[in-house]
Amino acid sequence: MNDRDYRLYQKIYTVVREIPPGQVASYGDIARIVGGGCEAREVGYALNEIPKQGGQDVPWQRVVNKEGGISTRGLLQRELLIAEGVGFGANERIDMRRFRWRGPDAAWAAAHGCEMLPPDADAEQLSLF
Repeated sequence: MNDRDYRLYQKIYTVVREIPPGQVASYGDIARIVGGGCEAREVGYALNEIPKQGGQDVPWQRVVNKEGGISTRGLLQRELLIAEGVGFGANERIDMRRFRWRGPDAAWAAAHGCEMLPPDADAEQLSLF
């Protein structure tokens, strides 16, 4: 692994460690927070390296695809998420509207050279009348 990948992976791990128990983020969410041109697939590559890099404190199970589907580590990931209170629907997907992490707060993001997630476009807008 080259130095750039190592630094990028460490930044990805730093962000993933911020996802609280009982919440999940998509690979794309993590990439957006990391910024600097990071892509969702790089997040996947970084999480795949955890056993080799010794990042057992990184809660990899909390990163899912944008539809709320789990990775090929399926059974273990599902068990770990259920133990944290994350629910799965009849379609075996996580309800991202309910369990999606909205990202770090602005102060944390600034202190770690990260980006904020854009406001949720799917959020319900309240009427003023």
